Amino acid sequence: MNAKGKPFNFEAVARKKRTKKSGTFFTLRGRTKRAKRTEPLPGVKATFTAIMSVLILGGIVVGFYYLEQYVNVAAGVSENTGVLELVNPPEWINEALKEKIYRAARAHGENLKLDEYAAASVQYNITSYVSWLENVQVQISETSIRIEADWRKPVALIKFGLEQFYVDAELVVLDYVSMPELPIVQVTGLAAKTQIPRPGSVWQHEDLAAAVELILKLDLMDKLVTPDKPLLFEIKSIDVGNFNGRKNPGFVHIILYAKDKTEIMWGAKVGAWHRYLEASDEEKLAKLYSHYKEYGTLMNNVKYIKLNDPQQVVPRPTDRY
Repeated sequence: MNAKGKPFNFEAVARKKRTKKSGTFFTLRGRTKRAKRTEPLPGVKATFTAIMSVLILGGIVVGFYYLEQYVNVAAGVSENTGVLELVNPPEWINEALKEKIYRAARAHGENLKLDEYAAASVQYNITSYVSWLENVQVQISETSIRIEADWRKPVALIKFGLEQFYVDAELVVLDYVSMPELPIVQVTGLAAKTQIPRPGSVWQHEDLAAAVELILKLDLMDKLVTPDKPLLFEIKSIDVGNFNGRKNPGFVHIILYAKDKTEIMWGAKVGAWHRYLEASDEEKLAKLYSHYKEYGTLMNNVKYIKLNDPQQVVPRPTDRY
C-alpha cells in the first residue's frame, strides 16, 4: 500500500529504474526514439556561402589596390635616387669591401636621393664609418653619386684573442674585412698594449713599425724581382717577440715564417744590422730572393733559411781610422 491507500505498483517502479539516456538515444517503456538533429535550411546555407565569397573577393580587390599604390610610390622614389659609384678604385678591393662602403653611405637609412644634401650626407657617413678611405670627395651626377678618395691598403694582420684587425703602411688601424687577394702578413709577438686604437687611428708601436717596414721592403722586391709570383704570398707571419733582443740578446731579433712553418731568420730591424755585425739589409734580401728563385718556393726544401750571417767582413767604426 502507498501513502494514498492504493496498492503499490512494483512493475511500474521496475520500468522506471530501467529508463536511461545513452548518446543520442533514450529508452522509455520499452520504446526507442532517435533525437532530432537541427540542420540549417538550404536557403540559409546558400546565403552564407554567397556572403563569404563576396568578402573574399572584396579582400583580394583591396589587396591589389594597395599593392598597386606601393609599386607606384616605390617607382617614384627610385626615379629620384642614384647609384653609388666608386671613382678609380684600386684593383685589389673586393665585393666585401665595396658592400661595407655602400652600407656606410646609407648609415642613417638615406635613400640617396639626387638632391643637394646627398653629397654631404654620403661624405659624412663614409668619413665617419669607413677607415679604409681618406680624403673622401663626393659629387652628384645626373644618375649617380660618385665617391672619390685615397685608399688605405692593409699590409699586416694583428690578432688578439677573437679580435683581429689590419694596419696599413702608416700604421693606421683598419677594421677587418676578408682580403684573400692580398699578401697580408700576420705580426706576432707584439709587446702587450692595454688599449688598441679605434679604426682610423695610428697605432704607435715600435715593434709593429719594424715588422711593417720589413713587409714593405719585401713588397718592393716583389715588384722589382718577382712580379709574376710575389714572395710575400708565401710568408704567413713575422715574429717580433725578441725585438731588439728584449727576451734573449743573443738570439735572432725578427723571424719570418713561411706558410709551411719554415723559419727565415732575418735578424735586427731594417737599418740596424751594423749594430749587431749582421749582413746588411741588401745582402739579406739578395740571399732570400736568390733562394726563392732557385727553388721556386720558400717551402718544403730546407728546415730554415738564415739571412743574418754576413757573407763578408763587416767594417767596424774603428776600422775607418
